[in-house]
Order: sequence, then structure tokens, then C-alpha cells
Amino acid sequence: MENRKLGAAGLGVSALGLGCMGMAGAYGTADTDEAVATVRRALDLGVTLIDTADFYGPGTAEKIVATALEGRRDEAVVATKFGMRRPAAGPPYVDGSPAYVREACEASLQRMGLDHIDLYYLARLDPKVDVEETVGALGELVAEGKVRHIGLCEVSARTLRRANAVHPIAALQTEYSLWERHVEAEILPTCRELGTGFVAYSPLGRGFLTGAFDSAEDLAEDDQRRNHPRFQSENFDHNRNLVRTVEELAKEKGVSLTQLALAWVLAQGGDIVPIPGTRRVSHLEQNVSAADVRLTEEEVARLSGLFPAGATAGLRYPAHFMRTIDQS
Repeated sequence: MENRKLGAAGLGVSALGLGCMGMAGAYGTADTDEAVATVRRALDLGVTLIDTADFYGPGTAEKIVATALEGRRDEAVVATKFGMRRPAAGPPYVDGSPAYVREACEASLQRMGLDHIDLYYLARLDPKVDVEETVGALGELVAEGKVRHIGLCEVSARTLRRANAVHPIAALQTEYSLWERHVEAEILPTCRELGTGFVAYSPLGRGFLTGAFDSAEDLAEDDQRRNHPRFQSENFDHNRNLVRTVEELAKEKGVSLTQLALAWVLAQGGDIVPIPGTRRVSHLEQNVSAADVRLTEEEVARLSGLFPAGATAGLRYPAHFMRTIDQS
């Protein structure tokens, strides 16, 4: 597995990481034993970046990572996220307060049995707290050795600049794939200007770019994607037709649609690391094989043209969740 560098400080990670959200049941009932086996198989295949969050489950995914890394901690770059609080009563909310930064970090360290977190992300910007305050508190954790590198998720170019002025931001994690390309306008150029690496979550369009779905009814009843506009009614049909155009190129090249979609993200720059999520070893192995697929400039351009920016129908999240994304 090729390695890439995240951020000017040079955090070395595998070119492809492993996202762990689905291991906590976000996309239907999960099998803990299979999830643990998937993380361990990822390490066997040279995948070092293991990406999780304290609110997946909540806590479930971090515990899976802890079990999987027993005796293998040195093989992994552990990234986790905080900031999305899910109280027992009431709706979830974002908390980026300095006090919660420390509280959440200590809880994740204990849950995963670690003495430090390699890459610690703020999952969403807290509109009630200046980003400088949150990053300042994260910087204190770096100084104490509890965190090695700081990351942010789903923030605008402007917010990234403000944060980076307080402490170097090693990585920005934001959705990026053939079907979601908003970062190309301002966010990716700003990352490159500041020396911030880019981690692409949902590089397979939440599974849509695998070609696995012919209708929304293919999703389990408890699958969160049923609530996503892109998986609903006319949007689904429109987006499925876009995917079919990409399938033709995959057939010509003799690779799977999954491999082609991931290879496209990898081809967007050596500072980009996609983290396809899966809870199954078989899917992991197919994802990892995408690192060996080489696209010509002509193929990259053709793919970009087949699935142009803005072509996907529907919001990428339900409207209420879109309000948690920093677009200022």
C-alpha cells in the first residue's frame, strides 16, 4: 500500500484509510465480530489509517477499534472525532467548548485504551464557540502529548484559515467523491495553500457508487440512508442513471465500479486520502484493490465529465443536518 502525507507536519498514512461508522449500525444491523475482523484485515493489507468517532454508536465503534488493535497498536494511525453530542433525552447537538474538548478526549483515550490519539478531529463546527477557542483547547492536548495532530471536519475555507492561524491543522475531513465535488472550488485549494491534508469521507457516495442499489428498497429498514434526499424518489432514479454511465467505463477498463470511483479520488492529488467505510472483509478487500488501479489523464477527465460537479440530484444530508455544516 502506497503511503501519503497529511499536513505540513508529515503525518504518514496509507493512501486509503478505513472508515468505521457503519460498524456501529448506521447502515443497518452490524456484526461486531465481523467488524473487528475487518479492522484487523485492513492492517494486514497495509491500511494504517483507522477512522472512527466517539458518537458512532455512540462509543461502539471506538470499542471495536480498541478490540481490533489489541497487540497491534503500532500498526495503526488512529483518528477519532468528537463534538456531536447525543444525550439520552433530547436531540443531538454540537459542542466545541474547550471543557468538552478535554472531556471527550479523555473518554476516547479510556474507551480505546490509548495513551494518545494520532489525529483528533472536531466533527462539526460549533456555532456557539469561536473556532479559535476550540482549536486552542486542542492545541493544549497536543502540548500534553494526548493528541499528536489536529483535524477539522466539514468547515469552510474561511474557517480553516482562522483555525490554522491558531494551530496547524493536519487534515480536513469532508465528503468528496464523483457525486459530491463542492470542495474543488475553494476548500481543496485552501488546504493546499496552508499545507493541510485532505481526508475524503464517503468516497463511494455512501455506497451509491458501488452500483449495489437499484432502488431505495434495497436498503435495510433501519439504514440511515433512507432519510437522505439523494436516496429518495426521483433523486434516486436520476443518480442511478448517472452511475450507469460510469459503469460503462469500468467495464472498458476491466475493473469494478467501486475500484474506478476510488481510483478517481486517489487521482485528484497525493495529498488526498479517501476513507471508504465498510464492516465486511470482502468489501474491504475490493476497496483496497483500488489503490492498484491507475487512471490516465484522459480517463480521469472522462470520469469527471460523466459525473460533473453539481450533477447529483438532492441534498447530501437531510435539511436539518445540512445546517450543522459550516458554509460561511
